[in-house]
Amino acid sequence: MNIAIVYMAAGLSSRFRGKIKQLAKVGPQGESLIEYSLKQALSAGFNKIIFIVGDKTEKKFKEIFRDNYQGTPVLYAYQKFNPELRDKPWGSSDAICSIKKIINCPFVVCNGDDIYGKQAFKILFNHLKENNTCAIIGYKLGKVLPEQGEVNRGIFKTNSDQTIKSITEEFNISKDNLKSKNLTEESLCNMNLVGFQPKVLELLNKRLIKFKEKHQGDRKIECLLPEEISKLIQEKKISMKLYSTNEQWIGITNPEDENKVKEILNKN
Repeated sequence: MNIAIVYMAAGLSSRFRGKIKQLAKVGPQGESLIEYSLKQALSAGFNKIIFIVGDKTEKKFKEIFRDNYQGTPVLYAYQKFNPELRDKPWGSSDAICSIKKIINCPFVVCNGDDIYGKQAFKILFNHLKENNTCAIIGYKLGKVLPEQGEVNRGIFKTNSDQTIKSITEEFNISKDNLKSKNLTEESLCNMNLVGFQPKVLELLNKRLIKFKEKHQGDRKIECLLPEEISKLIQEKKISMKLYSTNEQWIGITNPEDENKVKEILNKN
């Protein structure tokens, strides 16, 4: 069965001053962040790679990965926007919808600047191989919070059979305010590692078109994937199973995170 791995890697973070953080050399053998993640993903059995790229990342990704990476075919989708009308692309839902013309099989989508763990990829791969529903990985909140500072995370609510009831974005979470937000370190949260059936692309695209029409004058608003997934679930248009993992999530958000990631990967 064909199952693709899809990496969102279209934009550059303003914090990195033009550096493509997905290509930061962090692995023990000098692997880039995204190459390290690919090594984990491809061990699960994916037989197609799709990179969602943008104007700032397209050339470099094609130079490195071309149309084949270690025997696995590579395809490219493009997330573009008009800088005269927008300050940034339309968000993660827009990114995912960019692949709808080049894919007709189940796929797992993830961020290109995060490392998720081999088992997490394997869980989603096996779910898509054996089921006709979607699936998502939940990470324990206590393991994905910084030691200092605040972050936003999508928090899962589930039914008794561990299917998703909703994903609610909780803002400004820190290790110090979990109790006041009715959260614990064991609460499962979204880190954008999701397995989709291909039909989801049409459903998302319909929502995206309406979103763009409604917000056409807004230069910054984004159509975010977790919010749109949650709406599709609540409308009973898709079903999604939640799986938890004890694997360590590692990501780069700020430039100083690069050295932390190198230290962790070299210890492993």
